[in-house]
Amino acid sequence: MAVPRVLVYGGKGALGSAVVNMFKTKNWWVCSVDLFECEAADCNVTLTPTDSWTSQAEEVSSKVDGALGDSKVDAIVCVAGGWAGGNAASNEYVKNCDLMWKQSVWTSVLASQIAAKHLNSGGFLLLTGAKAGLEGTPGMIGYGMAKAAVHQLVASLSQPKSGMPENSSVVAILPVTLNTPANRKAMPNADFAQWTPLDELASRLVSWSAGEDRPPPSTNLLQVVTVDGVTTYTPVN
Repeated sequence: MAVPRVLVYGGKGALGSAVVNMFKTKNWWVCSVDLFECEAADCNVTLTPTDSWTSQAEEVSSKVDGALGDSKVDAIVCVAGGWAGGNAASNEYVKNCDLMWKQSVWTSVLASQIAAKHLNSGGFLLLTGAKAGLEGTPGMIGYGMAKAAVHQLVASLSQPKSGMPENSSVVAILPVTLNTPANRKAMPNADFAQWTPLDELASRLVSWSAGEDRPPPSTNLLQVVTVDGVTTYTPVN
């Protein structure tokens, strides 16, 4: 059997590294796209920081084409992102909104562009939203706005004539808080049993990518909630 292939957008971050490692334990070939090299990946597409979305798109397209050639991948998992707070009165308001747009929306759009060209028919595209993006986020406006945009992008990509490959699946995960080193440092007194473990989420993404228990076509947004160490994946109505 051919070795399954996945492209992980954001493969060097905390969640991205966990996802890359989990795919490798399941004997997938992994290509990481990030600003930094992921040592565990079989292939790295390393990007140059830029303030131009179109320039970033051109670089991503050229480098991914060079890395993959005419070959396809079975899944594309975009776990790039970040967090910044601030309301409309904050001195960093526009700056943080810009950062959130770059980290969540740029990456999601570029991952979907890669999928339109390099994802196999019947393949799987995973984008990362947030449960907070389902409602108002007055203390972190840029974050909520960007995540809500990702949710809308997934809704559009899931429709006919979106440009996605035939019979492909598009899903967004909507976590609350991930159990990352950065979050632990920022909130050392939190109850970590209410945070989603990275390996738990990574394992689920590998299963979906392999076609196992993949959400049905009618389910595009999945809330990821962990309570007392137990993680559930609930469709957004």
